[in-house]
Amino acid sequence: MRQAVLAATVDLLATEGLAATTVAAVARAAGVHETSLYRRWKTRENLVFDALATHSDHALPTPDTGHVSTDLTALFTALARYLATPEGAALLHLGTVRGEDDLEEGRRSYWSARLGRAEALVRRGVERGELTADTDPHLLVEAVAGPLLARVLLTGEPLEEAVVPRLVDLVLDGARARRPDQR
Repeated sequence: MRQAVLAATVDLLATEGLAATTVAAVARAAGVHETSLYRRWKTRENLVFDALATHSDHALPTPDTGHVSTDLTALFTALARYLATPEGAALLHLGTVRGEDDLEEGRRSYWSARLGRAEALVRRGVERGELTADTDPHLLVEAVAGPLLARVLLTGEPLEEAVVPRLVDLVLDGARARRPDQR
């Protein structure tokens, strides 16, 4: 039942948009009773975040190539592609809503988990000596993600894939470990 409900939720988000993705519409599309959804997810927002989390987990795998630059480029390129989808647009819409208690916890939990995965890539880069020991993984990830989100949410500029490696290199240049003669 869970897979059918989550798939129906993502499909509705993609085809009808966030406003039309109601608990009743998801229940109809999944062929289950509405009360089953409320019993399991409590709110529409919980359902939507669960569906988007499950969907984006497949769309945003955590790479491990052995190089922090390659890993971050792969992850943020996948994120840029995801943000260009209807599901990504719905996620961003939910992420920008403030002051609604139903959304706050789901938004925080969703982004904390995904940014935490990116931070793990940075920590591996520190452990391998690619980045300085004092590199702040959270700040570095925010520095890469921020311009991508700004393009989508603020300027409307396209997210060409070529911008991601340039952005990763730009951010990493300040955190890369240097030989003593390079300081």
